[in-house]
Amino acid sequence: MNASPPAPPYQPLAVEDLVQWLADPSSGVQLVDVREPAELALAQLPGFLNLPLSQFNDWGTDIHQHLEADQLTVVMCHHGVRSAQMCQWLSQQGFSQLYNLSGGIDAYALVDPTIPRY
Repeated sequence: MNASPPAPPYQPLAVEDLVQWLADPSSGVQLVDVREPAELALAQLPGFLNLPLSQFNDWGTDIHQHLEADQLTVVMCHHGVRSAQMCQWLSQQGFSQLYNLSGGIDAYALVDPTIPRY
């Protein structure tokens, strides 16, 4: 009998769903972008808190001062790999409502042509 691997502690989020959440100010979602500052200079979405993974030592120990563990949280990067790592780590810190933006900002740029692709 083959055991299936455990499900990740986060859900994938389609860019179309993020568009709806961003349009609804009452959604109460907290937004995290784990890309580097140089990447933000190329393309970014308003309202996202930037916590670059390369600067983890600067913000990792006080994550609960930046984010609420019981609040809906969307994490984004360029394609979805770094944000998945962040979701994994956030779940270990007690965060329970985690969403990884599928395809990252690159996929978001396909539904919002004002966002440049890089």
